[in-house]
Amino acid sequence: MTPADTTVTGAWLTCASTQAVLRMLEAGGHQAYVVGGCVRNALMGVPVSDVDIASDARPERVVELAEAAGLKPVPTGIEHGTVTVVADGVGHEITTFRADTETDGRRAVVRFSDDIAEDAARRDFTMNALYADARGLLIDPLQGLPDLRARRVRFIGEASDRIREDYLRTLRYFRFSAWYGDPEQGFDPEALAGIAGNLDGLDTLSRERVGQEMLRLLSAPDPVAAVSVMAQVGVLAHVLPGASAKALGPLVAEEQRLLVAPDALRRLACLGAAEPDLRLSKAQQKQLHTLQSLIGEMQGPAELAYRHGAETAQDVLLLRAASFEMPVSEPDLRALGVGAAAKFPLTARDLMPALKGPALGEALRAAEKRWIASGFTLTKAELLSDE
Repeated sequence: MTPADTTVTGAWLTCASTQAVLRMLEAGGHQAYVVGGCVRNALMGVPVSDVDIASDARPERVVELAEAAGLKPVPTGIEHGTVTVVADGVGHEITTFRADTETDGRRAVVRFSDDIAEDAARRDFTMNALYADARGLLIDPLQGLPDLRARRVRFIGEASDRIREDYLRTLRYFRFSAWYGDPEQGFDPEALAGIAGNLDGLDTLSRERVGQEMLRLLSAPDPVAAVSVMAQVGVLAHVLPGASAKALGPLVAEEQRLLVAPDALRRLACLGAAEPDLRLSKAQQKQLHTLQSLIGEMQGPAELAYRHGAETAQDVLLLRAASFEMPVSEPDLRALGVGAAAKFPLTARDLMPALKGPALGEALRAAEKRWIASGFTLTKAELLSDE
């Protein structure tokens, strides 16, 4: 294995805490590399969030070296080879090189390894099997760099084998394609064949994991190609029965025209699954239900913004535009600000003691309806004179 003629750079690699952990392992006679997403993103010019470290040092050796260096080891996943080492208040996950011995589509039994190539071979995509040492020198055991440069998402080895090791990799494939792939190249035929041949494995996944992956996929700047292919090969129907990708393209186009940031829940609502069981948070479930229920309602933009806020109202306008293929108009956008700022001038106290109980509530609702119909212009005195 020859190091690729490439150097990885970034403040995340040169920061004192990361360097301290890498040097600690190297000084102890071990290999130490940052690996995976941090290397991939640095090479693509994408922000780096997490830094993972791989080493041939066994977990107990990592603990020993950390304590000797005055750093704090935390056995976060020691049975799987992972120790978190805290340096300067920053946690660094160090995982021993591993190879899978058993998999069941959700979890793997692993053995520790001294071979970086074995560690690379158990990963999902070639662009994720990239390593860099403390000096930034790239190590590319499986020739993933050409795929990364071409923005080609490709499984390591046989796609079917990688998928059967962890069926979530099917959804990860489409997420990575949306975020890092080149849609003009199309999708890897071997990957799609492997996915199509293992659709039943998706049914074994927890709904939480499926929900997390779908939201991350739908958060991509433009997930249209990925979701469309998901629908074509049968994945979308498995994870979101009743969903359709038809309106997603018009929605994303309208978002881009109006310079509206991507929103995963808005896009999930656009797919139209009646009751998507994705184990979302209560707040997310409530927002999704609100968006879906308002698409076909008769409320205008100003009333939507008054009742639900400008942001939700804008989402509904975008969803309507995608569903009915009619762009959002400038007057509708201006109406959002009017509705969001409007304050109903009446309170229950204004109608008491003449009215009470159900009659009071009915009168307030009727007055509010007249006020909205007036464009929020009727004054308190005008509303009371009508009672």
